[in-house]
Order: sequence, then structure tokens, then C-alpha cells
Amino acid sequence: MATLRGEPVDRPAVNFYEIGGFQIDPSDPDAFNVYHDPSWRPLLQLAEEHTDLIRMRSPVKSRCHEIDVSHYKVEEFIEEGCRCQRITLKTGGRTLTSLTRRNPDVDTIWTLEHLLKDVDDLKAYLEAPDEIFKEDVDVTALIEEDEKLADRGIIMIDTEDPLCAAASLFSMQDFTIIALTEQTLFHQLLQKLSRHIYARTEITAKAFPGRLWRIYGPEYATEPYLPPHLFKEYVVRYTGPMVEMIQKHGGFARIHCHGRIHAVLDDIVSMNPAAIDPIEPPPQGDMELREVRNRYGKELVLFGNIEFADIENTEPAEFEKIVTKSLKDGTDGEGKGFVLMPSSAPISRTINSRIMTNYETMVRLATNFNA
Repeated sequence: MATLRGEPVDRPAVNFYEIGGFQIDPSDPDAFNVYHDPSWRPLLQLAEEHTDLIRMRSPVKSRCHEIDVSHYKVEEFIEEGCRCQRITLKTGGRTLTSLTRRNPDVDTIWTLEHLLKDVDDLKAYLEAPDEIFKEDVDVTALIEEDEKLADRGIIMIDTEDPLCAAASLFSMQDFTIIALTEQTLFHQLLQKLSRHIYARTEITAKAFPGRLWRIYGPEYATEPYLPPHLFKEYVVRYTGPMVEMIQKHGGFARIHCHGRIHAVLDDIVSMNPAAIDPIEPPPQGDMELREVRNRYGKELVLFGNIEFADIENTEPAEFEKIVTKSLKDGTDGEGKGFVLMPSSAPISRTINSRIMTNYETMVRLATNFNA
């Protein structure tokens, strides 16, 4: 919290993002729970005992950008050892369907068929009654977990923005084409989806004030997916009001935006957020951490700069150099604050020794760092 407020700290914060952030139960013997594997236990323990914990939570459901299946026809089945889910929605005279698959050895959900596949599907979806988007917002669990966590870390409200909710309805290729060529229709979709997202944001920000938030989705309007001018149209216009709601109640809005941020960084800052992540270095991103700090370090707390690909693939001696550079670039000169954090986390069933060593390096170097 001192980092978020721009106050002096004894060392840079270090956080493992989803590890220690997501709700994970390593004791759950479910065949699809990759974290049940014994190789995960030392890493989970390292996060719990030696990092600055940021629990990623939602007042509605864990993945709040996903469809609330209570309003749809849902079929769940196992196929070739994978857990599948088919969703059907009838609206606007059309039958819309989606299909997802979960592999037992990888903690991610693959969308094999997206709910919206063309402009006609989008027009039909716009006719869906707003009642299917209504949510029961309850911060009780957030308050209880915050009290339980005490001074070991903080709770971060995790939420999509309207762009993420809209883009997730399409395949990436259909989203980019429709968002570029059917801008009037796409604005109608963003307006429709923003209503329940704004309501949720306002209720939560008021009932659970002064907290860190992560708003994810802006990367859908960055290059190479869409031209920079549409970032103003689809992000600043619809995500900006969320930032205002959060910070009106003393909260800290963190904009999550992977990839190439150079062309849109000024637009991100125009929304007056408190922080940004994950500031991926080239070639995944297109800005060095030092450049971001020099331009906007006084306005923004900077999170990230460690690529998970480096944690996974880089030998420990070389990885140590990467972490040392990030710590120096993130704290050098005047700035509000820096949190050393990876861009993502492992999703496979086993954690090998290189991954474990590299996570230990992050903790060691951050803990002992002396600017």
C-alpha cells in the first residue's frame, strides 16, 4: 500500500501475480487440478511466505468476463479426456452456441467455438434482454478474506472492462474485423455490456473502498490488432469511467495491458490510473521499463517487466541479470513506485527446477535490493 501511495519503502515489492493471487487449492484431488501435483508445493509455499501477496478476487465470480451460464442452456461433458462445455443462447431469432475445452494437464480453457461468429450474430446478441447480465454483487467474501490476510498482503478486485467482455465473444480474427469495419455496431455492444460492469464497479468501489483494482482488456485495442485511434474509442471512452468510479472511492486502478503499449501509453495515462502492468520488454512489448519510468514514473506505479517465458526458459545465471536490470530500471531516478512481477504464471502440471530457481531469484534479489 505504501508503494501504491507513492510513499518510501525499504525495498521494491515482489509479487508472483497469479501464484498467490488466484484461488488455488493444492489439496483438491480433482483430475483437472494441476496444482495438486507435489512439484507445485514449494512454489506455492514460496509465494505465501516470501512475497507481497495480492489476492485477485471478484465480487461476482472468479472469471467475471465469462458468460454467466445461469441464463443459458449449458451442456457439460468429457470428450477424449477433456472437460467440455457447450453453451446455447436463443435470441433475436438466432441460436448462438459456444464450445470450450479444458485439458487435464493444462490450467487454461480453450474456446473451440465462440458465441458470436458474424455480424448477424452480433445483431441478434444486441437484442438479448439486459436481465441476463444482471449480477448479485457481494463484497462480504472480500472483506472476510482481507481480514484473514491481515498484513501479509492485500486484496485486489479483478475485473474486465467492456472491451474485454465484447472481444471475448468472438474469435480474434472476427473481433478485429468487426471492431474495425462495424464500429457503430461494436459501440452498441460496448454500451450494452458496460451497463452491468459499471454497476458492479460502482457498488464494489463504494462498499470496499481504498483497494487496488486490476482492469483487464485494453490490450485488445493495441497494435497489431487495432489501430491506435480506436484505443480512444474502445478503451478510454469505456474504461475511463471505471477508473473514475474506483478512484472516487479512494481505490487504485491498475490498467492491465500486454504487448505493445508505446502508441497508446499517453491514452492510458489520460484515464488517470494509479498503475499499469505488465510492461513487457521487447520483443513481447515495444518499450523498455526505463523509458516508461522516465516518461510517467511520477504518475504511475509500475508493475511487472519479467516475462514468464524467461522464467520458464532462461538459465538461472542469465535470468539473474534480467531481474537485476528490471529492479534497477524500475527504481532508478524519481518515480512513484515499482513492483517486480512476472507477466504470467505456469499453467502446466509440473514445476521443474529451473522455474523454481528463477522464482527464488526474484525473491532474493528484490529482498536484498539496495538502490
